[in-house]
Amino acid sequence: MALDGAVDTTASPLLDTSNARTLEAPRRNMFAFVCATLASMTTILMGYNLALMSGAELFMREDIGLTDEQVEVLSGSMNVFMLASILAAGWAADFAGRRATLVLANAFLMVGALAMSLGGSYAALMVARFVTSLGVGFAVVVAPVYAAEIAPASSRGLLTSLVDVFITGGILLSYVSNYALAGLPLWLGWRVMFAVGVLPPVLLAAGVLAMPESPRWLAMRGRDDEAHAVLARTSDTPAEADDRLEEIKRAVEAQAGGAGVWTELLGRPSPMVRRIRTNVLALFFFQQASGIDAIVLYSPLVFKKAGMSSNDAILGATIAVGVVKTFSIFVATFLSDRLGRRPLLLASSASLAMTLISLGITLCIGETTTMSAAACVASVLAFVTAFSIGLGPLTPAYSAEILPLRLRAQGTSLGIAVNRLTCGILSMTFISLANSITMAGCFFLYASTAVAAWVFVYLRLPETKGRSLEDMEVLFAK
Repeated sequence: MALDGAVDTTASPLLDTSNARTLEAPRRNMFAFVCATLASMTTILMGYNLALMSGAELFMREDIGLTDEQVEVLSGSMNVFMLASILAAGWAADFAGRRATLVLANAFLMVGALAMSLGGSYAALMVARFVTSLGVGFAVVVAPVYAAEIAPASSRGLLTSLVDVFITGGILLSYVSNYALAGLPLWLGWRVMFAVGVLPPVLLAAGVLAMPESPRWLAMRGRDDEAHAVLARTSDTPAEADDRLEEIKRAVEAQAGGAGVWTELLGRPSPMVRRIRTNVLALFFFQQASGIDAIVLYSPLVFKKAGMSSNDAILGATIAVGVVKTFSIFVATFLSDRLGRRPLLLASSASLAMTLISLGITLCIGETTTMSAAACVASVLAFVTAFSIGLGPLTPAYSAEILPLRLRAQGTSLGIAVNRLTCGILSMTFISLANSITMAGCFFLYASTAVAAWVFVYLRLPETKGRSLEDMEVLFAK
């Protein structure tokens, strides 16, 4: 599909058309940074709860007697369970506000963590997993929307990438928790791992209540004075605050005279909306279809397959994965506003394909050795690095910024629903698929998806660096 609606008609459709000012180092508005950080920190609990099962299941199997199939479902079911809150999050964020929805997310996360730590059977753990998933679904939709709406154009790439920074930080904390608490009695260790997640949601909810509401949500409610006050504090200049408010008001007026959100998004979308929707859904699909959660959830099994037998060594290797993933993500966080989104997404997709092929080859070795195990760990580390420099953090960031205001909350919900459904399918079938086509075959399959992702990014995604949110409709108009 041609994307040639940029303001500068002499530029290539897929290249950045912003002016020369955007080549300068972006200015940082610290108040906007603090607000986006508080909102994004809620997602740290998503990473923690999703990845904690990777190590906890080693002990839950023995304590409760879980089977392979039960572990598979318990690990991946959260991605399916959260579809309910993901699809409801857009409506809730528009009805009650971004802040209130994030507070609700933290309430579910607190109750879910407590229920997981007290669970005594497979059924009880599934119920607790469902409660936790409700909070995760609300958080993962609303946090990037709020960050995109609070951020000035000069630092929007950085601030919207914070969501994935904290998800990754949560994954790292879960690996550390697995390792640090592994020495506790069998019945107690995994319960304490989950209980660690009870207090943080309370503190995060208090922090969310201290930050201002999204200026775009305030304008949607006709509270223009309050919206301008927030914009004055989160823009780089007073003139930018005025411009942002005028753009928001025009978008709100256009929304008031248009069709319903879901009708415009799914029922009778315009060509522009159809292009944006396709890009959002495809990006969220490719992010998970590349196999990232197979590594996050099942890296201990992968390392065992490569020849590692000690639980301490396996859990230590997973910590290395978390550390590398956490630090790699800062590449995208700090460079997306300088280099642009498109170059990082292309580099990430290509690197994912190569590292997945490398990982598959290491698992094809008949007799495992220390060298084959080391090669496997190195391939996994390279894979999470490739994911974290582009496709991981920039998928929600890019999607949130290209969606028009009137469709942003529901459009983000739809994209994340596709993302989580894809993740749920992969995570709940990985063990069974590995038994069928071998574990190496799984990673070769994921590599083919990464190649498709590179082709899609190259052909369909324009550069958005330096553009205002309301200007995105011009970019996708043709």
